[in-house]
This record gives sequence, structure tokens and C-alpha cells, in this order.
Amino acid sequence: MPPRTIKFRAATVAAVLVLGTTLLAASPQAGATEPAPVTDYCQGQCDDILPPGENGNATLVDILGNKAFGTHPKHSDDQLDRYNGLVAGQSGLTDQKLTDFFNDASFGVPKGQVESVTSPRDDVTITRDKATGVPHIKGTTRYGTEFGAGFAAGQDRLWLMDLFRHIGRGELTSFAGGALANQGLEQQFWPQAPYTEADLEAQVEYIKTHEGARGEQAMADAQAYVDGINAYRTKSKNGRYFPGEYVLTGKVDAITNVGEIQPFKLTDLISIASVVGGQFGGGGGGEVQAALSLLAAQQKYGVAEGTKVWESFRQREDPEAVLTIHDGTSFPYAGKPGKARGTALPDAGSVTAEPVIYDRTGSAGTDKKAPVKAPAALKKAQGIYDDGVIPEGSLPGSGTGAQKRGMSNALLVSGKNTASGNPIAVFGPQTGYFAPQLMMLQELQGPGISARGVSFAGVGMYIQMGRGQDYAWSATSAGQDISDTYAIDLCEPGGSTPTKDSTHYVYHGACTAMETLEHTNSWKPTVADSTAKGSYRMQVRRTNYGIVTHRATVGGKPVAYTSLRTTYRHEADSIIGFQMLNDPSYVKDAASFQQAASNIDYAFNWFYADSRTASYYNSGMNPVRAAGVDPALPVRAVRAYEWQGYEPVANTAAYTPFAAHPHSSGQDYYISWNNKQAKAYATAGFGLSAVHRGDLLDDRVAKLVEEGGVTRASLTRAMAEAAVTDLRGEQLLPELLEVIRSEPVTDPEVNDAVQQLESWRASGSQRRESSPGSHTYTHADAVRIMDAWWPKLVEAEFKPGLGDDLYGAMTVNVATDESPAASHGASGAHSGSAFQYGWWGFVDKDLRQVLGKPVKGPLARTYCGDGDAGNCRDAMLASLKQAVAQPATEVYPGDDNCKAGRQWCADSIVHRPLGGIGQKAVHWQNRPTYQQVVEFPAHR
Repeated sequence: MPPRTIKFRAATVAAVLVLGTTLLAASPQAGATEPAPVTDYCQGQCDDILPPGENGNATLVDILGNKAFGTHPKHSDDQLDRYNGLVAGQSGLTDQKLTDFFNDASFGVPKGQVESVTSPRDDVTITRDKATGVPHIKGTTRYGTEFGAGFAAGQDRLWLMDLFRHIGRGELTSFAGGALANQGLEQQFWPQAPYTEADLEAQVEYIKTHEGARGEQAMADAQAYVDGINAYRTKSKNGRYFPGEYVLTGKVDAITNVGEIQPFKLTDLISIASVVGGQFGGGGGGEVQAALSLLAAQQKYGVAEGTKVWESFRQREDPEAVLTIHDGTSFPYAGKPGKARGTALPDAGSVTAEPVIYDRTGSAGTDKKAPVKAPAALKKAQGIYDDGVIPEGSLPGSGTGAQKRGMSNALLVSGKNTASGNPIAVFGPQTGYFAPQLMMLQELQGPGISARGVSFAGVGMYIQMGRGQDYAWSATSAGQDISDTYAIDLCEPGGSTPTKDSTHYVYHGACTAMETLEHTNSWKPTVADSTAKGSYRMQVRRTNYGIVTHRATVGGKPVAYTSLRTTYRHEADSIIGFQMLNDPSYVKDAASFQQAASNIDYAFNWFYADSRTASYYNSGMNPVRAAGVDPALPVRAVRAYEWQGYEPVANTAAYTPFAAHPHSSGQDYYISWNNKQAKAYATAGFGLSAVHRGDLLDDRVAKLVEEGGVTRASLTRAMAEAAVTDLRGEQLLPELLEVIRSEPVTDPEVNDAVQQLESWRASGSQRRESSPGSHTYTHADAVRIMDAWWPKLVEAEFKPGLGDDLYGAMTVNVATDESPAASHGASGAHSGSAFQYGWWGFVDKDLRQVLGKPVKGPLARTYCGDGDAGNCRDAMLASLKQAVAQPATEVYPGDDNCKAGRQWCADSIVHRPLGGIGQKAVHWQNRPTYQQVVEFPAHR
């Protein structure tokens, strides 16, 4: 029995027994029986929000109206103003006013609030409410319930689902056009999860055959969901109310209706899952770049000292890092071994990236345009995709120089510290801002399913984050190390001398051919995308140790570096955990919630609240590594250094057990903002240090808990205040000012800037409008100075000591800044999420070392002014003077959404249009895209 199966059965034997007769309701022929009445134990104290609106489909007429007159289809933007309004409304927030800024997330639709009722089959109804248009799906059979979920997904997200199945399959340009951003997106995503159709089918079969009764049920549910999508696809096509993007991209003729919207199939869901899970639930990787920065440190300082310097920046186990589990419990995983074995550092200068693109023709690799002659009626929509269906960098983890994905936050307080005595949670995922949103709100009520919340479009068989009858749950990206890099020795089958270009490798002593996977994509201009005709072939090499990413030499011998993640070939296995979370007969308390979450294979932090307990569990397929292997660096690809129990065909291995994952119940409070989970749970990348955006939450929630009597409103205010706070101003400006104010500032212009920064810091370091709609920050000059100063001060502080090469290598590992106006963050400009990646902790430790203050886990050297306080001050003043002189038009250079120098606009959130409907820009908030505020007063 494969190790993956062992893990499942150990966690869920009881669940399979409970499932029992539920399988009888999986088929369309099963008899319809009215489900038992559902009791809503939240009693009006569950709220949620997902801007801009539920409706994500727009007909051609809708799109043309939006482009010509700015009109919006009903329910496409009716949650946007409430979401935006919390910026101004947070200070006077009370429990009674929460629904001014959130939806009532109670089950069902009250009498008098029903907008429409659709029954695509006799065994299911889709009821939409007047306020938001959210679908409330109620089925009398399991099949009917899931069919209804698929039908509703087609109603709300048909075009988006089509986009994402083509992104996952590496076919975006052929489907939507050859815009340069489309080329870049598929070139980034497909090599991370390249599959043949047979590979995708094998993953469906694996779930059916390796996950017991729940696996069979999951695939039956998925098939019903697909059937529902296809039913709507056919109905809307025949009725001519399908999304207008199909006309604009040349798929369907607007006059004759000739053309096809391709049917969906089960393997499309696997493809979509690979995009969603890979971007939000991945972890680890980047070992080649880490090795290059280590080599740069060793070259500058020598092997011993250079390694020490590198480790102090790598900060695998920073004792000052903010933790989710803060009670001292330790969960050792992926730490630095005492004596590493098998590490495979490349020879200096030998690393080259593996090419992905071959045989370019026409506009491939360029932005050459050749607009078609559009009919007069379509002129207003011409070129809507000229910059790509998803602009470069908009998806988390995508775009040039993007960091590893993260995002999402959670604040939970246990009942002993709340006014009611019941736990309170304010939590949700940050998934960027799109129109329509990547997720959709829905309620599912049927045999074995009872939940309301969000699901990613295309994989919405179950609620992925939301609430059940008497509990709620949510997640943040965890990012622990579930991916490794192997150095495989290259060979030639005839025994000749291999080169870096060899396409065979040594596997367990045999010279083995790499498998070649490829896609040929071609495109031509359409009304939507004017990119000129072109094509190319995408190719990757697959081995038993994963996908080839780089070539190099190690000790003079040619190798290929490969990337292997535990969830490869298991993109949808997590469906089992989500099925459990939706099942009221399974999740009954914190312990059963944790067991359900343990069946989710991607790296997430899961949070839970009912009327009695707040709880946490970290999920992920954490491999059991060979003793002595350093997971932070590439390792030799030999049997002795493989994951324990590794089997390459299905990519299975031994995984760390339930108890080894960080988990907790009943702690006084929990916060998460992609920070470190617990003691000894080593970080998978750079940047989890002494200052982290998690501190913005932790400091506020700790203060609330100390005061006691926490309410839903007070916890929401803490989140909302952190959402408009500049991390640098709150956490680092005091130390910077202490260095600068150690002597009088004699330059009047610089002194004036210092005073402005001090005033901003004293008022809370917020990036917030002076009044609603003013589009001007209260401390606009101070914010501009900080935005201009930060990158300059980091360079002035560290570059002289590290030198150009090492400083450059370290900034590739983690960018120096991620302010709201920056365009190099996790999901590009206008994305809301900010301050996750940066040199905040490095600056903090270094300045405290200069000031002679205690530092736990210090940097190996002191860099500012080479450790001299006076020289450090001079460097800070010089960089500040440069920042003061930099005009706003350079600090905020402008883009397609904003004119140069417009500070508020540069920060603002823009819902990137994935279809033909645009949305207005709104105030910056560093806040979950979908968010819940919950407090259950009762329990089953």
C-alpha cells in the first residue's frame, strides 16, 4: 500500500464508516429524499464580503455597455463600496454596524429577499438573494446538489473557468490571444505543473482508487459539478446569453451564433486545481538561487565566514520572529542539519536556466500588434486583451521578479478573552483583486453537505473557506518546504562523455532518458487581442526527480537541477479534506476539524472557530527527508538522499505524521499573516525575521486580549487598522529616528523631513485619506518621503559592506521593499497585499546592533556604517536627503491606471478585469479579498 494511502486511512477510517450510505445518493438515479432541516447556530453573527460582486458573467451587450457608458451588470459591483467603506468606517465600528461593511452570511434567503429561483433539475434549486445575488443551492440528492453547484458556477464564472483550465494546460495564448503577458503567464505556470492528458486522467483515477469511499464520492461529486457546468454552457450558448468574451476572442460569431464553447471534463478540474493550489498552497523551492547567494557570500568572506553571513540572512529559525503558536510548543521540521550530507552546490558561473520556449514565429516574444477590422458595434471593446487577459504580475507569485506566493490573514480570540465568552474570528484569504474574483460565494445544502462561503471557480464542488452549521474555517498560505531541488548526474546512453546539454541522467545506476513534454501554441489577432499572428513550442524535461529547471556543473561534472514537490501528480487530492469540512456529520468540534484539515495536501494554515474553541492546524504533504539533507540547498540525486519511501511513478513518499504539524486549540489568541508558524518549524525562504507584517496584527490583538472583553467589532477594527498601516513607519521608523536624532540635524530641509516623519509616526503611520473621497493621504509628504527613502536607505546601509555581487544576490532572494505602490510585489501593483517581502528584519537587527541594543539571532556582521554609529547616521542622512529631493512623479511614476505623481492612485486597489467588465479603483487596504467575521453563540 503506497505511503499516501497509509496517511489517509490513518486519519479517516472513522469518516469512511460514517460516510456509508451517502454514496447511494451520488448517482442521478438515486431516489430524492428531502434533507433534514438545517439549523443556523450563528444566529445572525456570521458576516462575509467578497468584492466587487457575485456576478462574473457579462454578455456582449453588457460588455459594450460597460465600455461605452460605464454601466455594470446587476450584482457585479454591489459589494465593492461596502468593502471600501471600512477604511473610513472602522473608527466608529460596532457589532450592529458590521453589516454596513459586510454581507449577512446566515444560511438561506429570508422571505421577501428572494430575487430568483432556478431549478436546472428536479432535485435542486438555486435561490439568489436580492442583496447580493449569491446562489443558495439546495439539493434533495447528492448528485443534484453538486449539479446545481456546477450550474451556478457556469452562471457566475463560465469565462473565468475557461481561462483557468487553459492556463493550467499551458494553452492560454491559443485560447485567448498572444499578448506578451499571456505568453509570460503560460511560460511561468505550465512548467510548474506540466501534464499530459493521461497524467491528468491518472490523477482522477488515483483519487478514486486510493482514497476509499470518500475518494469515490469526491469524483462522483466532481462529475456532477462538471455536468452542471456543461448544462449551463449548452443552455447559455443556445439561448445566446453566454459571456461576450467568447465573441470578442473569435470563439463564437455574434450574428450566426456559429462556434463552440468547449465542453468541460473532469481533467479540467485537475488542471484548474494545479493553478490554484500551486500559487496559493505551494512551499519551498528556490534552492538554486539560494545556492548562488551562498556562493557569493563564500566568495567574498571565505567558506566558513561566508556561510555564517549567509545563514544570518537566511534566518531559518529567528528567535525574534512573530509566531502563530506562541505558547512555546515546538514542531521541528526542515531545520539546518548539524552536518549536511549530499549538498550539491554548483561551480561558480556554471548555472544556466533551462529554456522553455522554442521555434518562435511571428509575434512570439514580442508585443507586435496587427489590429483586425472590427465591426462598428464592437469597436468599444477592441483591444481589451491587448495587455493580456491577466496583466503581468497580477496573479500571486507571477511576473518578473515576483516572490513566492503568500498572503491572507487571520485573527482569532478564544472565548475566555471575549465579551460573550465565545471565540471570535476575523479571517480570510488574500488572493489578489480581479473582476470577476477568482473565488465565488455560494451556499451548498444537500445530503452530506452544509456550508456557505467561497470556492475557487472551477473547483467549487465544496466550500473551501467559509462556515458550516455551527463552525467556520479559513486559511492562510503557509509556505513550508514541500519542494526540493535535486542535482542529477547527466550521462550519455552510449557511454560517451556527457555535457550540460545531455538529455539522459543517472537514476539508480542506469542511464535513463529524460521525458520530453511539450505544447505548440499559436494565435492570431482578434477583436479582443490585437497581437499579430505567431506561435512557439513550450518544452520541459521531466525526470524521476521532477522537472529540469537549470543546468550546471558540480565539481566539474555536468548536472541538471530538478524541482520536485510532493503535490505534483496530486493536484486535487486535497478534495478529501474539503469534502470533510463541508460534512456536518464529520466536523463536530476542533479535533475533527484538525483531522479534516490534515487531509489537505497543500501548504496552508487552517483556522477554526465554533462557540467553544478556536483552533489551528498546518496542512501539507511534508516529506520525510533523509537524515542530514539540507532542504534549503540542492542535494545530490542518489538513493541515499531521496525522500524516505519515495516512489517516482505516482510521486509518493513517507510524510510527517499529524502530530508533527503545528497545531493548537484554545490558545489565548491566534494571528497569521504568512508569518512563521511555531518554534523549530523552519522557514522555507528568506524574510521571516524580527519584523514582519504579522507584527501589525500580533501587537494589536495581544493588546485587545490583555484588556479583555473582545467583540466582533473590536477585532475587526484591529484588522482594519493594520490594513492601512505602513509596517516601516510603525516598526522601523523609531529606530531610524533614534539614529538620526542622536545629534542635531543641521540641514533645514532634512530636519523638516524628519519632523514630518515623526508626526506621521506619532499619528499611527497610516496610509489613509484625510477624508473619504479626498484621494489625498493625511500625511502625504511623510508617506512620499518614506516611499522614496526606504530603497535608498537599505542600499546605503548594506551595499557598502556586502559589495555589489552579494548585495545583488541577496536582493534576488528577497526584494528590499514591498510598499503598496511597488510593482514588484507578490501580485504586482494595485494588488492590496503589501509588506510581506522586504528587508524589514535585516534593517531592524542591524540598527539595534549599531545602537548597542540586545539582539537575539543577530546578523553575522553589523553593516550600517560598518558598525560605527556616526558613520551609520551619515549614511542615513545622505540617503534621506536624496529621498527628499526626489519628486513625486519619480516616486510614483504612473501606469495605465494612474498619472505620474498620484500617490493615492498608485496605492489604490484595482480589480484587474479578467473579462470585459472593469471596476473603479478603491482605497488601499492590506486585507483579505474574501473575509469573514464570525462569532457562534450556540453549538449542536
